Formats: sequence, structure tokens, C-alpha cells
Amino acid sequence: MAVRLEMHVAGRIEDYALIGDMQTAALVCRDGTVDWLCLPRFDSPAIFAGLLGTEEHGFWRLGPAHSDEEEPPTAVRRRYRGDSLVLESEWETTRGSVRVTDFMPPRDGAPQLVRIVEGLSGRVEMRSALRMRFSYGRVVPWVHRVGERLVAVAGPDSVWFDSTAETHGEDLTTYSDFTVSPGERVAFTISWEPSHHSPPAVPEPEVALANTEEFWRDWVAQCTYHGPYREAVVRSLITLKALTYAPTGGIVAAPTTSLPEEIGGVRNWDYRFTWLRDAAITLSSLLRTGYRDEARAWREWLLRAVAGDPENLQIMYGIAGERELGESELDWLPGYENSRPVRVGNGAADQLQLDVYGEVTEALHLAHMTGLARNDYASLLQLKLIRYLETHWQEPDEGIWEVRGPRRHFVHSKVMAWVAVDRTIRLIEAGDADGPLEQWRELRDDIHRDVCEKGYDPERNTFTQSYGSQELDASLLLIPQVGFLPPDDKRVIGTIEAIQRELSTPDGFVLRYPTSAGEDPSLDGLAGEEGAFLACSFWLADDLAMIGRVDEARKLFEKLLGLRNDLGLLAEEWDPIRQRQVGNFPQAFSHVPLIDTALRLTASGAYGG
Repeated sequence: MAVRLEMHVAGRIEDYALIGDMQTAALVCRDGTVDWLCLPRFDSPAIFAGLLGTEEHGFWRLGPAHSDEEEPPTAVRRRYRGDSLVLESEWETTRGSVRVTDFMPPRDGAPQLVRIVEGLSGRVEMRSALRMRFSYGRVVPWVHRVGERLVAVAGPDSVWFDSTAETHGEDLTTYSDFTVSPGERVAFTISWEPSHHSPPAVPEPEVALANTEEFWRDWVAQCTYHGPYREAVVRSLITLKALTYAPTGGIVAAPTTSLPEEIGGVRNWDYRFTWLRDAAITLSSLLRTGYRDEARAWREWLLRAVAGDPENLQIMYGIAGERELGESELDWLPGYENSRPVRVGNGAADQLQLDVYGEVTEALHLAHMTGLARNDYASLLQLKLIRYLETHWQEPDEGIWEVRGPRRHFVHSKVMAWVAVDRTIRLIEAGDADGPLEQWRELRDDIHRDVCEKGYDPERNTFTQSYGSQELDASLLLIPQVGFLPPDDKRVIGTIEAIQRELSTPDGFVLRYPTSAGEDPSLDGLAGEEGAFLACSFWLADDLAMIGRVDEARKLFEKLLGLRNDLGLLAEEWDPIRQRQVGNFPQAFSHVPLIDTALRLTASGAYGG
């Protein structure tokens, strides 16, 4: 059979599976191609950047061989092995069937990606095509043999390739052609090491597989949720754990950059950092499902990142607490389905977003209420944050959605400033901190009054996106969830109904806010449109349950579950026109509210079956 050189096109976002080791992650397509992998950390340059470019920018395909006239075959079945992050993909060919098992062992040493081929029936001809391109596809490494091993070197990086299969080089790519019969197993491993270090140890793939399965089995056993949505909740928890950078406790929003919010558009951002907001709500979900170790690690990360400078609190940091996250564009990459520019770094780090003070304070409050051991500096930090808000809460900001237009008095930002003060008052009232109690009770009342007077439209009976605005914003759905107003308040019900009317798609999913069409980016400073925001859609389900419309809430929630890919993963948004996932993937900010809504519906008994 004539075997062609690999020509690979990135799949749809939902075609990808996530594997990872709590320090970085890879995306594996249905045809067995790893199209995205950054080494050694989430935010390191990619060695496989085919996801944002072409086959020239790096990939690793492992699957049945195919002729010049055929497209690479896709797996007919794939799944995670039990409650783990070990991926199994199976192909059926005219000559037999085969399985590929992909995983990244949780590590103390060199990061590894392990791929094990197993024959199931017949005799299947297989091909591995490994094309490493360092620095996001820009640098071709020097590949050479060191004994029985191959190593690719470029600058500070080296990647070691180990396999029992024979290899050959062609077209600056490392190939391996082999055949597997039932019961035969052939393993491939790549390991990263600084180029000036000694070679990493020769891997033991089968031992690593057993250890990886045991790790995930033990971790999932800690989950305290046993309700009707357990499968979806556990898969989301595993995903959140995979997005946690184990050495520091920092949590990335997503393991990718520049997957577009609009196919072909410019809304492409780097999410491989720790947003205080995203990490705080992730912490909340982990705490509510039994995971205190992760919560403790994140709190320690927060205290190190903020250090002695809470007055200059950033909305986001690097995964080790780095402050400098300068944004740049990689002009040699054409982007996912020609969605340009491809960005690394994130300029939003310099924005003022007052709501993060509320999210961080809420997370610290929840950690305290769920019995996490007291940390005096955490309490001190909380008090310092409120002292900052005392003199800054009346300022306009860029808000939760990080608009790149003019600052405004966003209602959600003011509400979360109220949350920060309210939770700190509770801390003082419980005797766990000292502060000017009466002074801050007055502050809490002032913020509440200000929002209700300036952020509410009595004629339409709805809160608005910002003071004096006519626009709506899905973040207003959080007003009853954070306790700013009770769910049965007519203003809350009016806001929920207004958002359903004005921000919902025909499928019932929710847009963040009205984006401007065409060339006038007046609302958020950007041209183009975006999809329905999945987190906001889960928030709507929560609110519907809170106001007694539980059957409607359950139906919306289960419709949202139906948007997950076959492995239970969600991106940031859903394109209602193209009927596909868009945005960075998988997205913590989608999986966290999935967990929260499942918990709420379970508590209310609002589920089918």
C-alpha cells in the first residue's frame, strides 16, 4: 500500500480530547493527531501548534496507515478509561481493529506524553508521524540519535523520543511504520528536558499507565457528590483538576490560546493564565464537592501572588504568580480556521475589574466556612481588599467581560464589590477578624443603594449592564446567586425575564451582552460577533430553579449537557448558527457552573428519571 506523507487539517474544537499531567496538557483529535502541546508548562511555547496553523507547525499523528487517495481515518469509538484522564481511541479497518491509549503521567520529573498501540483483531498496519516544531511552529529542531534514543534539540529545549518500533526520517518528520496483531502492544513516549541537562530516564510506559490510572481513581474517590448528574460532575471535576498547575496551585482558565469566539474573527485570546475570578469560582466548586487540598493550594498561591501589594491587585497572573503577561501576536500562524490574530500573553492583565475583589473574598469566605484551616494572612488580605474598595468602588472599570472600550460603571462590578464587603463583615461578626464593623456596614448599604438607584431601569423592570445604559448583561443573573437580592424580588424576576427575551438564542442559550455588528465596536471595543456563552446559560438555569421554575431549569440544564462533546468536554461558547463549540477548550468557566447547577438541581429534586 502506498503511504503518503502526512497532510493534516485541524478538526472541529469538539473533535478534541484532553490529556494532561497537572502541569501542561495536550489535545488529541479523533484521527489520533496531537495538535496542541506546550512543554514543559501550560504557558510554554507549543511544540505541536497544528491546531492554530497547518501540519507544518507541528503535530503527532498515530493511527492506521492510509493510502494517497484516503483521508486519515477517524476513530469509531473513544472514551476515557473509567473516571480518569486516560484516553482510549479505537479504529476498525478492513484488516482488523486497533486501540491507541494516550495519557500524560502525573509527574515529579520530566513531562511525558505516552501513546500505546494495542492490536484487537486481525493485522493492522499503523503509522506514527511525529513532526516537532518548537516555539509555536517556528523552529525546526535538530533531531539526532543518542544511542537507541532520538532527541530533538532547539535552544533551551530538548524532547526525547522512545519506542520499540523502528523509525526513519523523511521530510523533517520522524516516521514509524509497523503492524499489530491481537494482544501486541507497541509504545511511544516523548519526554521534555532542558537541553543542557542529562537525558531523562528511559520511560516505562506500562508502569506509567498503571500509576496514572491509580492516581485518578484515588483522586475521584474523594468526590462527595453522588447525585443523578454524577457522570457530568465527575468529568468536569477531572477537567478542572487537569487545569490546575500542581507545583503552585494556580489554575489556568483553559490550556489553549486563540481558539476563536467567532470562526474567522479577531476575538482570539490566550487563556493559559490564572484569572482570579475563574480560579475563585473553581475553588468554590472543588470545595463543595470535597476537594480541600486543591482549595488550600490555591489559597497559598493567591497569598504568594498578591503578596504585600493588594492595592495593585491584578485580575490575572501567571501560573506561578507572574505579573508580566505582555500580549503579542504570532504572525507566522494563520490561526484556527483562519481566525487571526493568534495571540500569546494577555493585555487584560492591566485592566481594572472591581468584581474580582468580590470573587476572591467570596472564595476565601467559603474556604473559611467549609473548615479550611485558618490562615491569618488570608484574613489580613481580605481586610486590605476592603480598605482598597472603600475608596475605589465608585470608579468605572472594564468589568467581568474585559471590554476593550471605555470604562463604565458596570452593575455586576458594583454588586461584587458589595459581596466583598458583605463577606468581610460576616468574618468580623464571627469573631475571626477585626475591622470597623459599623463603618463597613454603612459602606455595604451605600453600595447596595447606589446599584438599586443607578443600575435599575424601573420602566422595563430590569437591571442594566451599566449605569445609564439600556443594554442588558448576563452577569446580572448572578444578583440572586450572591445574595444581593432575594430570588423572589420583582426586580430579580424582571431581570431574568428580560435576559430571556433579549439575550437568548432560539435554542434558549444566553449571550453575554449585545455585541455590535459590523465595523462599529462601540459596546466592547471589538469588531464581530460571538457565540452563546455557556457559563451564562448555566447561570440562567440556576436562576430559573431559584425562582421556582425548576422544570424549565432542568430542561435547559440537560440541553446544555447535550452540547458537551462525546467525552464530556465544553469550550467557552456555542455557535448557534454553525451548531458547534467555539472559544478556548476545554474551558474552566464552563465546567464550574455545570457543577454548580447540578448541585442546585440535585438539592431541589429537579431532575428527570
